[in-house]
Amino acid sequence: MKKINLFLTICFVSSSMLLFSCGSEKSAETSETEESSQTEVKATEQRASPLRTIEGSVGSAQATIQYGAPSVKGRVIWGDLVPYNEVWRTGANESTYIDINKDVIVEGETLAAGRYSIFTIPKASGKWTVIFNSEWDLEHGHFQYKEVNDVLRVESSPEWQEESQEQLSIAIESPGIIVRWERLVLPIVIQ
Repeated sequence: MKKINLFLTICFVSSSMLLFSCGSEKSAETSETEESSQTEVKATEQRASPLRTIEGSVGSAQATIQYGAPSVKGRVIWGDLVPYNEVWRTGANESTYIDINKDVIVEGETLAAGRYSIFTIPKASGKWTVIFNSEWDLEHGHFQYKEVNDVLRVESSPEWQEESQEQLSIAIESPGIIVRWERLVLPIVIQ
């Protein structure tokens, strides 16, 4: 009788542990996934230039833009940190990219639906060159840029404001995309 009771107790404990562990595995998996997501978010937030992703309508298309958002931090930006007349990744770290689901007109020129890196060539005066390049997944931005992969180059007129914006931002708003950083406002017209 003791052997039967012991056997039943062991069976009961084993089945309880099995049920508990099945439930725990799901919880552990969920916790692991949540931890992983939280870690990614924290890692992104802890970057010197946080990674930003925005979505919205541009012209008749839906667009997603991802970019690294550097801060001024008391530095001279234009003509120093970001040299004039050289290709700039229009952000920090990896290349900034746009993903659009329909063909659009950028500054009067057609850009087919797709995913493109966005580069600019800042100038001390006059219009800036805005470049859409087929190599969108560049880990080191303009250091890996190749002009041969340019899909579209257009010109955009920068505007300068009195107030300085500490952190770079790219917005999907009228007239298309607007890059703001330090005193720069660079509207890129997209229809």
